[in-house]
Amino acid sequence: MKIGSPKEVFSGENRVAMTPESAVQLQKLGYECVIETGAGAAAGFSDAAYQEKGVEVVKTAAALFKAADIVAKVRPPSEAEAKRLRRGQLLISFFYPAANEALMELARDKGASVIAMDMVPRISRAQKMDALSSMANIAGYRAVIEAGNNFGRFFTGQVTAAGKVPPAKVLVVGAGVAGLAAIGTSTSLGAITYAFDVRPEVAEQVESMGAEFVFLDFEEEQQDGAATGGYAAVSSPEFAAAQLAKFRELAPDMDIVITTALIPNREAPELWTKDMVESMKPGSVIVDLAAERGGNCKLTVKDEKIVTDNGVTIIGYTDFPSRMAAQSSTLYSTNIRHMMTDLTPEKDGVVNHNMEDDVIRGATITHAGEITFPPPPPKVAAIAAQKKEPIKEKTPEEIRAEEVAAFKAQTKQQVTLLAIGAALVLGVGLIAPASFMQHFIVFVLSVFIGFQVIWGVAHSLHTPLMAVTNAISSIIILGALIQIGSSSLLITLLAAAGIFMASINIFGGFLVTRRMLAMFQKS
Repeated sequence: MKIGSPKEVFSGENRVAMTPESAVQLQKLGYECVIETGAGAAAGFSDAAYQEKGVEVVKTAAALFKAADIVAKVRPPSEAEAKRLRRGQLLISFFYPAANEALMELARDKGASVIAMDMVPRISRAQKMDALSSMANIAGYRAVIEAGNNFGRFFTGQVTAAGKVPPAKVLVVGAGVAGLAAIGTSTSLGAITYAFDVRPEVAEQVESMGAEFVFLDFEEEQQDGAATGGYAAVSSPEFAAAQLAKFRELAPDMDIVITTALIPNREAPELWTKDMVESMKPGSVIVDLAAERGGNCKLTVKDEKIVTDNGVTIIGYTDFPSRMAAQSSTLYSTNIRHMMTDLTPEKDGVVNHNMEDDVIRGATITHAGEITFPPPPPKVAAIAAQKKEPIKEKTPEEIRAEEVAAFKAQTKQQVTLLAIGAALVLGVGLIAPASFMQHFIVFVLSVFIGFQVIWGVAHSLHTPLMAVTNAISSIIILGALIQIGSSSLLITLLAAAGIFMASINIFGGFLVTRRMLAMFQKS
């Protein structure tokens, strides 16, 4: 079968769904590759680069749709492109089926199967095909670059002969993929970075990247991300009010605000109101990554950059990934290639559209002349957090009672073992000669003392190997100490050698363990 990518017709779209390198991987799956002339030019991939990798270059989109059994695109197809689809053909692209119902019905009427890359379920096995995350990662990075391009100062603080430059303060609203990418870029540039998310469990991720998480003095049970496809759920009106109050408090101090909050199949929530913009300092920058869905900022204008009366720049671009077309195309084409790998289990160049597969079924919106959107919930929960039972703290009285009970149980056990041991020694003494008993008692005491020596070692210095060898070495040393005063020179030499070698084993074991522990220490 042939897989092809046309040139994107959406104005300003520079990405391409197939790169020369991804074409090589697709050919290894058994497919022949086709590309429309000029399709990769805006992303830096010439027709010659494709031809070098064995890709057929056709002159028009119509010729490509006619030649290809599988069409891979970036943007949803235009009506003209959808009309070119034919029965049995497979289209793979972003589609946003909830907002493009008429387009989905047209694809169904044409008899084509459609896999929407924006519908790939967020489960572990599908991460390699998660094109939304790939593009969000680039958007978060690019948002910081755009903010820096419109910000009149350094991100990092400096002390120079010409004066002191304070570091920029950046607030990232939403700690999803785009938010985390923005946080990482901002902190690496030296800014003081703050982050907020309605899911307090992401605080550790934010802090691990060097940013400060903004907490609210408000507790609300959040819906598990598994039930919402890995996205944040809708907050209550009370929580939203507390959230806005916190943002009003932060707004005058922030130099750059990057908003990334989106809820699937809904308009973007309004998080940065007009009065917050008015309270910001002149020269501040707002980058609204939710501009395509209405924007998180009240004053955002889609696809435009505006400057407010008080000198705040608001950027509402919706093509951040397209502004880094080479990187975006590389990642997106890799997502497509992984999808094709799942669709071609035999690597024979023939699509096996297995609707029993969670990932393929979840992403398929039309198939076999039917609309299959919305998909059923995946059998595997998406990034589900484990429910933790609250740990009840014990009172001092309960702790004391447990310690007393443990001491009594330990004492009872030791007394029982000593009584049994003494009875066994007495029993052996009744039938064994006195010369045997002298050595037997020394052996028993050696074992007992060796056990006590090892039992007293702190657990942090314990390794199973060292515990066993030190126990054996302790027995050897005690036995050798008794024999070292023997009248026989040979026995004395052997005892001294035994003490020497066993001591090396014991001290060496502690030294090795100490070095192992040092590997896990910061200093």
